[in-house]
Amino acid sequence: MRVLEKGRLRARLAEGPEDLARAQALRHLCFRGRPGLDVDAFDARCRHVLVEDAGSGEILCAFRLLALPDATALAASYAGQFYDLSRMALRFPVVEMGRFCIAPGQADPDVPRLAWAAMTRIVDAEGYGVMTGCTSFTGADPARHGAALAALGPFAAADGQGPGRLAPEVVRLADLPLPSNLRAALAGLPPVLRSYL
Repeated sequence: MRVLEKGRLRARLAEGPEDLARAQALRHLCFRGRPGLDVDAFDARCRHVLVEDAGSGEILCAFRLLALPDATALAASYAGQFYDLSRMALRFPVVEMGRFCIAPGQADPDVPRLAWAAMTRIVDAEGYGVMTGCTSFTGADPARHGAALAALGPFAAADGQGPGRLAPEVVRLADLPLPSNLRAALAGLPPVLRSYL
């Protein structure tokens, strides 16, 4: 991917361990709320995209991409730890997008726009037919997120076509009544999931 620029913003692939550590520091700040490094075994297998302030070099957004060449690789993906992806044997090249985060307090709408543009550039250039990933809700209380989870019902894959369950405890979207205010319920989704939809 060549560098993309828009105004003061620049999107590029991470180059080397220092860039990766900066992305991991942003992830830790976003996902844990404190300084540190968010590191896992998938980092070494992924390409990392940074959106930064071209003047200061500050990272404003980061995400990673994992190429999944075949159905077997789906099971070895990040999402494959949490979902049975064996039913999703796909005929197209797949890329998994993950650890998408934007610096706290960052309100410039061009930051996520440039991130999505970079992602689109990679997907188109490399011929991926499917993009996968997963996102998290804050906490583990389904009642807290009931309306938002129910709003996902219409987006769920048909039986036998989506991911299967690995976790012993699940929330079946089909069992949740549709919320009366769908727009408000969708606002309760994690921001990256709203972007996907």
